[in-house]
Amino acid sequence: MNRIRSFLKKVSRAIPRWAKISICLGLFSLVLYALFVVSPAFSDFFNRYPAAFLRAILAFISGIFPFSIAETLIILLPLILIIVMVKIAKAARGKLRETFRMFVSMVAVLALFFTSFTFLFASGYRGTTLDKKLGLERTAVSASDLDTTARALLGELKKLTPKIKYAPDGASAMPHSVFEMNDELQDAYKQATKKYDFLPDFRSRIKPVMLSEPMTHTHISGIYTFFTGESNLNTNFPDYTLPFTAAHELAHQRGIAREDEANFVAFLVCMESDDTYIRYSGYMNLFEYVLSALYEADSKAYFAIVNEMGNALIGEINAYNTFFDKYRDNVVADVSGAMNDGYLQSQGQVAGSQSYGMVVDLAVAYYKKK
Repeated sequence: MNRIRSFLKKVSRAIPRWAKISICLGLFSLVLYALFVVSPAFSDFFNRYPAAFLRAILAFISGIFPFSIAETLIILLPLILIIVMVKIAKAARGKLRETFRMFVSMVAVLALFFTSFTFLFASGYRGTTLDKKLGLERTAVSASDLDTTARALLGELKKLTPKIKYAPDGASAMPHSVFEMNDELQDAYKQATKKYDFLPDFRSRIKPVMLSEPMTHTHISGIYTFFTGESNLNTNFPDYTLPFTAAHELAHQRGIAREDEANFVAFLVCMESDDTYIRYSGYMNLFEYVLSALYEADSKAYFAIVNEMGNALIGEINAYNTFFDKYRDNVVADVSGAMNDGYLQSQGQVAGSQSYGMVVDLAVAYYKKK
């Protein structure tokens, strides 16, 4: 028994204190995550209060920096990996104690990452679904439902298009800088919190990605990095997608984790804006989702709506397709898509990457209730 105690003391002394704390937090996070899985009510509470507070604090701290901390870490990742590999090689050539310390430290880093995910974001995947929070009846969607919803959205778009400026290539031009757009979206979120009590009330900033053009090859238009608290925006995409995408990533920052729900919250928030272009972005992006679903369900009804769209909206879509042709097919997009699909499925979104398009169900339910 004394030998065992002596051995355990030696092992304990070999583990850095920070690693012990990190591993203990990781084990506690496993229990917390299990509670999220079995109790949507607990997930709702944790997501709305403790996690929301932590996300707001992290967003404030990271918001002090004008650049994306997450992007900077990714850029430095090759250097970080080289340093880690060198340290591993040195530890492997050294004493067993050093090798053990290195191994435990790596486990501790993974535990810390899991802890941050659990405390900041995981509860959003396990709580009550958005349709129930909004009092919507989410049912099977028919082609007729899609047609009705698409026409409702088209009607709103036709009211806005005369107020939108379009370039000769058909693409609309956003009359704001990204930072001005962010201010408009923060005001819209402020208004939305008065209607939707599941949205926490705090201001933050969108982070434009410096390497947006290379990022476009991955087909990623935006990403929320929970470990830095940043909503990152790929600014290389056409203007009309930017407010909607930014609102989507800001929704993640406010605890709306599921992709279809973040899309629909982005739409609802855009509708709260006093700015014409931001409302146009919201309607246009949701309209495209519904129109795509209608094409799959009833191509005849789809082309009937296309014939009613008008030159401005058709020009917008054509300009987007021309832009995206350069990035449409590549291995990088396939890899990033597969990774995102696997991640979403691991968090209970069985449809994986296709869950983005499930916003159509919410849109149909919303317009049925109106």
